Amino acid sequence: MICLIMRCGSERGMALRGGRGSGLGAAACISLALLLAACSGGSYQAARHISLPEPPADRPEVLTPAQREHRRILAVYGGAYSNPRLEDMLNATVEKLVAASERPDLAYKVTILNSSAVNAFALPTGQLYVTRGLLALANDTSEVASVLSHEMAHVIARHAAIREDQIRQAALVNRVASDVLGDPQSTALALAKSKIALATFSRGQEFEADGIGVGISARAGYDPFGATRFLTAMGRNAELRSGSKADPRTQEFLSSHPATPERVANATLNARQHATPGATARARNEYLRLLDGVVYGEDPSEGFVRGRRFLHPKLGFTFTAPEGFVLENTPQAVFGVKDGGELALRLDVVRIPADQKLTEYLAAGWIENIDAASIEEVTINGFRGATATAKGDPWGFRLYAIRFGSEVYRFIFAAKNKSAELDRQFRESVASFRRMSNAEIRRARPLRIRTVPVTARDSVESLAARMAVPDKAVERFRVLNGLDANEAPRPGDMVKLIVE
Repeated sequence: MICLIMRCGSERGMALRGGRGSGLGAAACISLALLLAACSGGSYQAARHISLPEPPADRPEVLTPAQREHRRILAVYGGAYSNPRLEDMLNATVEKLVAASERPDLAYKVTILNSSAVNAFALPTGQLYVTRGLLALANDTSEVASVLSHEMAHVIARHAAIREDQIRQAALVNRVASDVLGDPQSTALALAKSKIALATFSRGQEFEADGIGVGISARAGYDPFGATRFLTAMGRNAELRSGSKADPRTQEFLSSHPATPERVANATLNARQHATPGATARARNEYLRLLDGVVYGEDPSEGFVRGRRFLHPKLGFTFTAPEGFVLENTPQAVFGVKDGGELALRLDVVRIPADQKLTEYLAAGWIENIDAASIEEVTINGFRGATATAKGDPWGFRLYAIRFGSEVYRFIFAAKNKSAELDRQFRESVASFRRMSNAEIRRARPLRIRTVPVTARDSVESLAARMAVPDKAVERFRVLNGLDANEAPRPGDMVKLIVE
């Protein structure tokens, strides 16, 4: 455990994606994992902050609950992603699914969300949402249909309304346990029981939606085994990402739709009631052609990672992590890890008074256990800053605060058994923090999906070598294209590559 305390205080943290965040974790004795996490709360939190236009003061805008929720979802998941070809495919798929469903009278509207997260969900009003990250992971229209029909099933079975009732009941239990019982142990027990009931019911909802959804897909003419394939793909994708720092504000499909072995097996059993494997056309190549050119991963306007380098064209800065670090951009901060978490870094942004000295800021309780004698003023590529060290056995920390425009950028470098050599590497990394040139900003482009036909000369290894990914190219290629460990693409098949 690290008794090194980070305080939210009255500071207003700002996500590196250019919006306002909640700052650092509340004061507590915390492990490094929690040190590198930020304050969070609520079911929908901003994965990307969008400034919605304010209505005129003399004509206040009146929104329905569904409209408010729609706006909130857009703010959480980066707004809508415009791609007419994919939108046409999704609308046509939904029309076929609705006609084959138990409620052909219901109307649905699909929105593609501009997020790399793999997620999909529905509102009781029939609003369906899929992220471009989910569409990128899918490999045929039947897999997409399995997701859409699953979400439609939640609407048909009124799961959203039932879940709201359960949440209200849990809140009532909370109030009764806290206000009436007045017993901490009874309160904890009551809350635990209510949470278990909610979780169990949620799992039941997922199995029910799976059964309804597979039936809808099969009757609509889609391969019912698409659900099995996509659940498997999500599980493999999660395993590939398991070494990275997950951000609670960018929850993915597995957060609420766990691809457990039981659920995969259940989806397969449901599919066997309607067809045998391979009996239904999957339209794989046709679907992959629709993905050609789709943005993959982060949107450069919100900051992106290229190897050890992080660039943020919108905010106009860049820096390079020390050798061996793997970076991940999240709504709260840029995180980096090395050696399985033995070394870590975090970069975030706050706003502090312009007249406050950064040396005073470091000494004022942002992080406790700072060595006061280590605080010193620095200049980083023309920007005024301050640095200090802190200790939290067995961890050592190097901290920086750099004033960049009206904001202050904060670096935290953490290491077990911190040494002079590691401290030198941390200093060199911060020394790379600089303003991007206009030419660099113009050249900043997103990664995209490129779909190509497989030739007789191609192999998994040669195709993976063409991917613009920092590591695990072969594994990423296999997961992205739904290929098993020993499976090879056939000549003439289309495959997805990630290119600059």
